[in-house]
Amino acid sequence: MSTHARNEAHVIPLRPQPSRPSQPGSGGAAHPPQRPAGEPSAPAPREPLWRDLVGHALRRERRAQQRTLKEVAEAARISLPYLSELERGRKEASSEVLAAAARALGLDLADLLALTRDELTRHLRSRTDRGRTARGRTARGRTSPTARYDALDLAA
Repeated sequence: MSTHARNEAHVIPLRPQPSRPSQPGSGGAAHPPQRPAGEPSAPAPREPLWRDLVGHALRRERRAQQRTLKEVAEAARISLPYLSELERGRKEASSEVLAAAARALGLDLADLLALTRDELTRHLRSRTDRGRTARGRTARGRTSPTARYDALDLAA
């Protein structure tokens, strides 16, 4: 006698998925639960990942210098596909690779970190500009959610 196991993988998401309201006729409630007054209707935006911020900073600097991926990859002595994946936020780079990519762009690691900080600030400001709330404060509130990042310095 043989037993057959189901061929399905159990996936645990790294970020919790937003809950979806029940649809009429799906066995759930006909109407989604009421939100308390003052609660935003849209789900909170996703926090940026470090690899996304670094990738955007690398791509922005490379394009500002009007250089190709091939030129920068050769100067950094890393493969062109790997540099492309770094810029798209698909790969987590080691500090050695980040330093090599920064040097290929005429930067040092501190410059790259400053550009990454600027990307984070830009991301947080764009969130505020869309009228989203941060930590219970509205975009029209007294304190900007990005104000706490304006003087943020990163150290490697």
